[in-house]
Amino acid sequence: MGTHDGHRARLRGEFLARADSFPDHKLLELLLFYANPRKDTNPLAHELLDHFGSLSGVLDATPEDLQRISGMGEHGAVLIKTVKELSNRYLAGRTSVQGIVRTAKECYQLLYPYFFGARNEMVYLLCMDGKRKVLGIRRISEGNVNAAAVNARLIVEAALSLNSAAVVLAHNHVSGIALPSQDDVSTTKRLHGLLEQVGVTLTDHLIFADDDMVSLRESGIFIPGY
Repeated sequence: MGTHDGHRARLRGEFLARADSFPDHKLLELLLFYANPRKDTNPLAHELLDHFGSLSGVLDATPEDLQRISGMGEHGAVLIKTVKELSNRYLAGRTSVQGIVRTAKECYQLLYPYFFGARNEMVYLLCMDGKRKVLGIRRISEGNVNAAAVNARLIVEAALSLNSAAVVLAHNHVSGIALPSQDDVSTTKRLHGLLEQVGVTLTDHLIFADDDMVSLRESGIFIPGY
């Protein structure tokens, strides 16, 4: 039996007994067991959290940045990035694009996985038929940490390609604040007019930030008349 086997067995048992309340540093320590089978991974877990600021910061870090931390190595970096990708696919897999969506909350449930862990601003379009059945979700653009281009032509093309009757525009704020800017409001009104000309109704514009979301329609900022 190795030096750390007893501690690892206890930690695994503790995790299985109360996974939902397991602290971040212990969760990361447990994960790193499988990349560092002969080392005490508790100090490394604490160093990663201190360096990147949070568990989400560790998961969002690039493989190159992770490997700059002493003791990480390629195996640890690959393991962490695998967990992040598995999380993204898990959330996407639990999100069906079938069915009717009528509320901002239902749109949030569909669109949140597309923004989960995003490091840059991104723009998506949720496309629906006249009965508000989801036809598909199209990525319009990805920008940087400050902005993403809202290309009117691409939005119109995406809506028409699925024969949409109604659409919901969505983008994220990497700043962590979901409040709409004046540019967000003016862009929404401009796109509403353009889409109306081709027989498509822009029903809402959603702004995501971390686990938060603001609906311009429900906030009374944008009234689509639909």
